[in-house]
Amino acid sequence: MAFASIIRKSANSLAPLAVRLTRVQRNYHSSIFTALSRGLQSQQPAVNRFFPNTFRFSTAVASKKPSSDESLIRVLESEIQCAEEEDGADQVEGTPSGFPFEIEDNPGIQTVTLTREYDGELVKVDVHMVDHGDEQEEGEDDDGDDYEKQNKISIPLVVTVSKKDGTSLEFNCTAYSDQIVIDSLGFRSPNTEDELAYEGPDFHDLDENLQKGFYKYLEIRGIKPSTTNFLHEYMMNKDNREYLNWLKNLKKFVEE
Repeated sequence: MAFASIIRKSANSLAPLAVRLTRVQRNYHSSIFTALSRGLQSQQPAVNRFFPNTFRFSTAVASKKPSSDESLIRVLESEIQCAEEEDGADQVEGTPSGFPFEIEDNPGIQTVTLTREYDGELVKVDVHMVDHGDEQEEGEDDDGDDYEKQNKISIPLVVTVSKKDGTSLEFNCTAYSDQIVIDSLGFRSPNTEDELAYEGPDFHDLDENLQKGFYKYLEIRGIKPSTTNFLHEYMMNKDNREYLNWLKNLKKFVEE
């Protein structure tokens, strides 16, 4: 009996200890679970923050100019600088004294238009860009003859002399530094369809005196070497200006 009483007392004394141990275990596991849950939740925003940064980085890389474009821009900038220096050196200061024509020069257009009235006629000259002639031939001395090189430079001209009734003469000319050559001559009438109009013989097949007469006809209307000498300088300068603007437009396009 005494032994049984001892066992019951021991059991009664151990029961509260077992309950406390069970509570400790439950609290321990609960703490672990809570810690894990909080850890996962704290890691989730970091994952979400990582991918947007990656997307922003990819967008920044895609928007950056390729290296080939950057190289092209640098070359264009160098060429623009050279063209600006040349343009500044070749400026034409106003028209010469006694120049009889009004000049219409629109940026971006290849031609310049000259106009004047003469004895009831309208004289119009369409001046085209400079033709620099043939390239240096093989074996030619680099120094060469400056006069011969200058003489290769020419300007195509279309001279139209119109009467009040609408009839006109049209001359296709080539202007060199010291002379003007008439390449062709045509008569225009508003009552005749162009495709049916008789064009006349080749100008160079006309009688020599008739050819000289037409050269004099143009000269008294202002188409003479002193005029075309100024046009040579003017059109060379326009050529540089148009080239410079063209380069700037290309650079702007590549940069955008």
